[in-house]
Amino acid sequence: MTAPIIDSDRDPRLAPRKLFIRTYGCQMNVYDSRRMADALAPAGFVATDDATEADCIILNTCHIREKAAEKVYSELGRVRALQTARREAGKDLLVAVAGCVAQAEGEEMVRRAPVVDLVIGPQAYHHLPKLMAQAQAARATPRGRAGIVATDFPPESKFDHLPEEASHPGVSAFLTVQEGCDKFCTFCVVPYTRGAEYSRPAADVLVEARRLVAAGAREITLLGQNVNAYHGEGLNGGEWGFARLIRDLAEVDGLDRIRYTTSHPRDMEDDLIQAHADVPALMPFLHLPVQSGSDRVLKAMNRKHTADEYRRIIDRLRAARSDIAMASDFIVGFPGESDADFEDTLQLVRDVTYSQAYAFKYSPRPGTPAATSEEQVPEPVKIARHAALHDLLAEQQTAFNQQFMGQTIPVLFDRPGRQAGQMAGRSPWQHAVHANAPTEWMNQIVDITVANAGPRGLSSDPREAT
Repeated sequence: MTAPIIDSDRDPRLAPRKLFIRTYGCQMNVYDSRRMADALAPAGFVATDDATEADCIILNTCHIREKAAEKVYSELGRVRALQTARREAGKDLLVAVAGCVAQAEGEEMVRRAPVVDLVIGPQAYHHLPKLMAQAQAARATPRGRAGIVATDFPPESKFDHLPEEASHPGVSAFLTVQEGCDKFCTFCVVPYTRGAEYSRPAADVLVEARRLVAAGAREITLLGQNVNAYHGEGLNGGEWGFARLIRDLAEVDGLDRIRYTTSHPRDMEDDLIQAHADVPALMPFLHLPVQSGSDRVLKAMNRKHTADEYRRIIDRLRAARSDIAMASDFIVGFPGESDADFEDTLQLVRDVTYSQAYAFKYSPRPGTPAATSEEQVPEPVKIARHAALHDLLAEQQTAFNQQFMGQTIPVLFDRPGRQAGQMAGRSPWQHAVHANAPTEWMNQIVDITVANAGPRGLSSDPREAT
């Protein structure tokens, strides 16, 4: 039995079809997945959390992690088993792969995984209803079907063609304001999979923010590959920088908290640093990746900043907002990294001190300059350096958390806690917080007194290990 062809103008009286989206990677992919669901809603698709009952499965992929493509192919093997089971039950299952792995693999994915009906890049998902219809029609032909590949960068912005949000964002919502990257770090595939930097018009961002707040959001995290590189069209023409956008968003009635990620040191402009001092809604937490503390390695990475320039940015941020919590990303074992280079990284960490950070062992990404370097660091060396850096960062994170012992802090509660009678949420400094609390605290900002501070977060219960 073949399911009826999807029609973007589908009669709403027809039975809805169930859509399952598995999201990998960063917050931008979380946002993209939600907007893909929005794009398919007019075509009669309703989201489900159960892949076994889905009429369509979308894998929204990320290329940052090691062996990302192989992990997707492995997942497609499991999806094929679901597809076979549904066909035996007289049903059908459309399969799409979206995101950065889809963009990178293109036709190769269709060749290696015949289960895939559609491969679609991250800039083209506003075309999902039309492409799904084409994929379904191709499947229904007597000759079978060949998967559709849509990885060209469309001339139009997808944001101009997406419908209004159909899914509820929750009290903490994501909002993409910038996409793409022009930095071309030698370890990174993003410029090739997401394209050139693009900033949405400020008017569009403000409209979407107001809709999110009207739907219940009290905190919005602004997203971009280099979000602080934002330079979009202003309300009255001209160009707005990121700080101006934040200042106007802070005037949205009902928006209590603003965050942003991921930023780049090269785009940390004076007015943005000043916004951290001037805008109460802008939370005292900043994820500012540095990747290495060695100038030699930073040059090889094409980061275009030095370790001391990064330190000076941190100093200026802390002068503007003394309680700001800093987070970062680090790559250890980058090609050519020496013991002295790694010690420079450890020294930068000691100098800055972080509330949290992410350390990764370098892994080659096909198509990037670093992948072809003849100075690859042996795996045992990478493992040892990663362990040493992880231990130092964990020590700093624990110390940062423990300074909140006995303090009263505001927490935005957005979900049930790990145990009965608990609620969970986030502090202004991005702590994970658990508290013994009534369900009425859900979606509220409530002051709690910290009784337990551990490496993973804070709690109002002195008995709970965090």
